[in-house]
Amino acid sequence: MSVHFDSGRWNKIKVDARSWWAGELDRPLLNYTLTGYASDRQAPSIRHERYASCYEPEISPDQIADQWDYNLSTQRYVGDAFPAIWPDFGPGVLAAFSGCELENGEKSVWFHAAAQKEIADIQVRFEEDSYWFRRVRDILAAAQQRFRGAVQVSMTDMGGTLDVAASFRGSEALLFDLYDHPAEVKRVTREVHKAWWQAFDALNAVLRPANPGFTSWAPIFAEESFYMLQCDFAYMIGPEMFDEFVKPELAASCRKLKHAFYHLDGIGQLPHLESILAIPELVGIQWIPGDGQKGPGEWADVYQRIRDAGKLVQVFGGPAVVDKLHKELGSLKGFVFIAEMQREHELTARENLRKHGAT
Repeated sequence: MSVHFDSGRWNKIKVDARSWWAGELDRPLLNYTLTGYASDRQAPSIRHERYASCYEPEISPDQIADQWDYNLSTQRYVGDAFPAIWPDFGPGVLAAFSGCELENGEKSVWFHAAAQKEIADIQVRFEEDSYWFRRVRDILAAAQQRFRGAVQVSMTDMGGTLDVAASFRGSEALLFDLYDHPAEVKRVTREVHKAWWQAFDALNAVLRPANPGFTSWAPIFAEESFYMLQCDFAYMIGPEMFDEFVKPELAASCRKLKHAFYHLDGIGQLPHLESILAIPELVGIQWIPGDGQKGPGEWADVYQRIRDAGKLVQVFGGPAVVDKLHKELGSLKGFVFIAEMQREHELTARENLRKHGAT
């Protein structure tokens, strides 16, 4: 293993994260990962794949874990960053754990049912013996065996409940079902919710207790249960339908987690923000402006709304974004910024860390 991180630094990550979650850290978390360093180990036998689902079945979980180890050996972690790997099988892979087919694309992974069914004929059940669940489970197990707690192995991207339902039904058909068959949509939502938590618990049984803590595709560290919940389907519906079809399940999942975040993706979800913020058990919001929109440093009003509601805030952005928002908002207490930078920018990163007390 060639990861440049030791137990002393892990202890600091845990102490600062514990304080941040409790609202006691007077500075933001600044998670800066530096990339592009020469590795001190031999290159792996397989090439890196953006999506772990793209590795052919004959490529073993141990080989994939070795490839991840090599990638980590080319990185350095400053501020509040920590070594983590994310087994990415596409957003909403729960669909593939429950009977949908998985299709790798050039820029994403897609899930669809083998045959189109009416909403009344759809039944969603978690299939522990499905190929894709076994594949994810075995890769996570190999990673844990490889890293033995020195690296945070993240949960895969399970997806949002209605996003998974849309994989079975189709997004357009599901939109019509909200009007025509609301009771059936709610039934399927309950089935997806149950399957989601069965899969989540089964994978966490593999991840724990070797993992230092919990994280998701957004590398925020937590010692107790954490997940980045989502419903990208909500972009296409209004606030009344959100409150009827999305919010009850979202609130139920928030109650099951110690640290529940919501992935607010795109301006089409902003009409739902106040409703989401009203969920008592929701701890924080990740705001993603979306393609073609202003950058992450241009939304001080949105961040202020989130903070005024007593929630934490996650932003993808480095030193320039941090400095801009600090100037506009003053204190950045309760924020976590996540950025990946080339090693040539290490001095800039470290200066920014010192400026905001993250050293």
